[in-house]
Amino acid sequence: MTVPTTPVLTPADAAGNWVDRYAPGFLRPFLRLARADRPIGFWLLLIPCLWSTALAASMAARAGAPADPLRVAALLALFAVGAVAMRGAGCTWNDILDRDIDGLVERTRGRPLPSGQVTLAGAFAFLAVQALAGLAVLLCLPLFAIHVALASLGLVAIYPLMKRIIWIPQAVLGLTFSWGALMGFAALLDTLPAAAFLLYAGSVLWVIGYDTIYAHQDREDDALVGVKSSARLFERNTRPWLIGFYAGAVVLIGLALAAAGAGPVAWGGLGIFTVQLATQVRRLDIDDRELCLAIFKSNRDSGLILFVGLLADALLG
Repeated sequence: MTVPTTPVLTPADAAGNWVDRYAPGFLRPFLRLARADRPIGFWLLLIPCLWSTALAASMAARAGAPADPLRVAALLALFAVGAVAMRGAGCTWNDILDRDIDGLVERTRGRPLPSGQVTLAGAFAFLAVQALAGLAVLLCLPLFAIHVALASLGLVAIYPLMKRIIWIPQAVLGLTFSWGALMGFAALLDTLPAAAFLLYAGSVLWVIGYDTIYAHQDREDDALVGVKSSARLFERNTRPWLIGFYAGAVVLIGLALAAAGAGPVAWGGLGIFTVQLATQVRRLDIDDRELCLAIFKSNRDSGLILFVGLLADALLG
């Protein structure tokens, strides 16, 4: 007798991913729980770390005490591993809290918990494993950087609950996902100069902007289940709000570059970053889910472009 099974629903942003092609069958539900099949979130969590490390290295070089290139490379590698672990842990925690809501939303009802691929106990065990991996990375950092990183844990814990409470939960996501904009300074300079806080504030606005675009994919389902989001709040007025968020991000990041004494290559990276954000605003159609997803994903490239400019400026400085 054949036992019927529940089909695994693959979200549009995970179609044809490496997890389904190559990962062992028993690991696939856990990798999906960590969103390993959708690495865009890892990139977006890592990019502020890359920005801050490059800008801190530039500041050190201009102050006459250039950072050891091997130390900078090792730090970037640590941040990459930490971003994978903490993004996975954050997604797992989010799915634990949202398991009932996810079952009511078309795009998320195929996730491992609501679809029964992973038990609640299994999800908690997997969360612990990822948290331990993040802790191992954390302990490799200088003491001041460890303290700065630990200060973000409250935001990580409360973010999944915000969609039930406030109309712009993307603001809390911005505060959380942008924490890496402080970490490079903390690890390389053992302090948080004004440039760090300006970069952090600019990153927060950038995150609010791109996650508002992402949230338009779920606007109708969110309304049905009573979940709040900036996409529902702004709706047809999204474009002017997006212009405001992105313009604010560019201005604040520019002020961070000025405070750090950045050179022309860094400013060139910011210029290309600005053009890419303006292109997103021009292309946006909030009723086209596939386009919203594509525009959202393009923020990986815009963030990396800015990073390349900052890193090149540090190497030339």
